[in-house]
Amino acid sequence: MVKVLTYEDGIAAVYGGAILGGGGGGLLEEGLKLVEEIFAIGTPQLIDITDLEEEDLVTCVAMVGAPSAADQYISHEQLCWSYSTMNTYINNRLKGIITNENGAITTINGWLQSVLLNVPIVDAPCNGRAHPTGIMGSLNLHELKDYKSIQFYAGGKNDFAIQGFIEGDLQNTAKAVRHASILAGGMVGVTRNPVTIGYLKEHGAPHAISAAIELGYSFQNGQTIEEKLENVIRQLNGRHIVSGIVTDYSLTKEGGFDIGKLKVGDVHLTFWNEYMTLAKVGNIQSQFPNLIMTFDTEKMMPVPSASIKEGMHVAVILVDQSNLILSSTMKNEALLQEIDEVIKVVQKEKIM
Repeated sequence: MVKVLTYEDGIAAVYGGAILGGGGGGLLEEGLKLVEEIFAIGTPQLIDITDLEEEDLVTCVAMVGAPSAADQYISHEQLCWSYSTMNTYINNRLKGIITNENGAITTINGWLQSVLLNVPIVDAPCNGRAHPTGIMGSLNLHELKDYKSIQFYAGGKNDFAIQGFIEGDLQNTAKAVRHASILAGGMVGVTRNPVTIGYLKEHGAPHAISAAIELGYSFQNGQTIEEKLENVIRQLNGRHIVSGIVTDYSLTKEGGFDIGKLKVGDVHLTFWNEYMTLAKVGNIQSQFPNLIMTFDTEKMMPVPSASIKEGMHVAVILVDQSNLILSSTMKNEALLQEIDEVIKVVQKEKIM
């Protein structure tokens, strides 16, 4: 079934996506701004994955880079260029757009292209929560023998403006696009890795966009921060961990990622764009891909890791991965080991 999305759906998608971003997936204010831009132009369409044929091709659009980068910039023309050039490259076979993940911005990745290019959004992102690396949003394609990744990217303005095409090993192409995001001032828009609907059903996260919209409405329906958190926790079957003042907050940019830590009461969090670990007394209680998320209790807003400030009053919630709509990559031990290596470096810096 095809659904014409409303402005209210867009706002709900940003709030729900921000929560499912788990600390990453873009900044809330930028997502809300993008909703205004999209619906000032037209109305995107969301199509159920079951309405497409098994052999139909769709492609992923994503933003790659560090959400906190001050010089990030991607124009409408750059976003459309990457999709249109990809479609031309594969002989105009694309039937729809998928996003890479849920997040404040990433849930609505592709909605602008949907309006400008009259292409439907498929309700089956590559992952139902946000994740740090491009390969985690690549549907385990790297495990296919002789698979070659195809990626078109564009971003930046003035001297930072860059666009290009890369094809090759999926790990290498993902790293190359990450490097391109640094050259572009912090972020690029990418169209990558066409897949069949049949493959997407098996490895993606069907109905995770509509789930984010529903979660966003639930959050907005609360009148107080307590009600908002209760609504979120009920829908995701999560739990409230702690509320308090943020201390020991640090953020560094490394390799196109936001990496850092913070403390709330006796709870320590680390992040690599998304929150990676939750620990007490030096012992890790939970880690990615379980969903750890922070909320600014004074502004009553979900707040990602890059927007946290020392002294901010936040609430921390935790949702077990079994209650999320996740990609097959979130069970790939080889990919998750990369997280362990990053967190070991953070811990060596005595931030736990």
